[in-house]
Amino acid sequence: MRDTDLLARRFEENRSRLRAVAQRMLGSDAEAEDAVQDTWLRLSRADVDAIDNLPGWLTTTVGRVCLDRLRARAVRPEQPWDTAGPEPAGAGGGDPAEPVDPEREAVLTESVGRALLVVLDTLAPTERFVFVLHDMFAVSFDEIAPVVDRSPAAVRQIASRARRRVQRDSAAPETDRTRQRQVVEAFLAASREGRFDDLVSLLDPHVVMRADPVAATMGSTPEARGSAVIAGFFNGRAQGATPAYVDGAPGALVVFDGQVRLALSFIVTDRIIGIEVVADPTQLAALDLVPGAAEAR
Repeated sequence: MRDTDLLARRFEENRSRLRAVAQRMLGSDAEAEDAVQDTWLRLSRADVDAIDNLPGWLTTTVGRVCLDRLRARAVRPEQPWDTAGPEPAGAGGGDPAEPVDPEREAVLTESVGRALLVVLDTLAPTERFVFVLHDMFAVSFDEIAPVVDRSPAAVRQIASRARRRVQRDSAAPETDRTRQRQVVEAFLAASREGRFDDLVSLLDPHVVMRADPVAATMGSTPEARGSAVIAGFFNGRAQGATPAYVDGAPGALVVFDGQVRLALSFIVTDRIIGIEVVADPTQLAALDLVPGAAEAR
């Protein structure tokens, strides 16, 4: 028999992350809470034993819930989405939630960034879903692809298109390319100089690094998690890496004999939350690579 109390506790451990995803997807604290509750209901009906990575499953599921809501909103644009009755009770039978609180909505807008919320609202539902999950929460393209019924390569293109629009139209801290580039350049310098503590300080504690199979044969690990692990991997390395933009994201290139052999892209919020390493020649050829410190096109 399933231990419902244990499942509820594990869900609560992920609640703040799920709420953050939903808030950025929907732009409303009230709807975000509703989406999180819907995610709990889906989890309570799921075959938990078949879920290998519960945090990843929950993040993707709340994103799917939000995507459905965005698509419904597009079909019924006349329906308001910032106010709508009482919120549902929390997982495991919490107290009933209050009606929408304008003060809470104002806090949400301030924390996420008014400019960013406005720009995110201009994205199509699929673009917003891909951008939020990948660029803000480091969910891999492989995990996103089945949800939107696209190939990982197509999802990467969607992310690149959404990223450029957000970067062009928003001056919010989350999308400040100058600051993001500075974080990446500081990380590369600390890597080359073997400053382990500085590497850790630039990485989010839950940072994820993913590498394609070709990069794995060159010494990368397919997937690594945690600031200490990833700082240890980069400590004393990156000798040949030079700053660049990779599909509009701050990154680095490793070039041998005039050919790009490796591309690294970094997902940066206040710190680095995700690193992707690409070495497959076909994938490299499909990337928009802008070497040096120049702004991406």
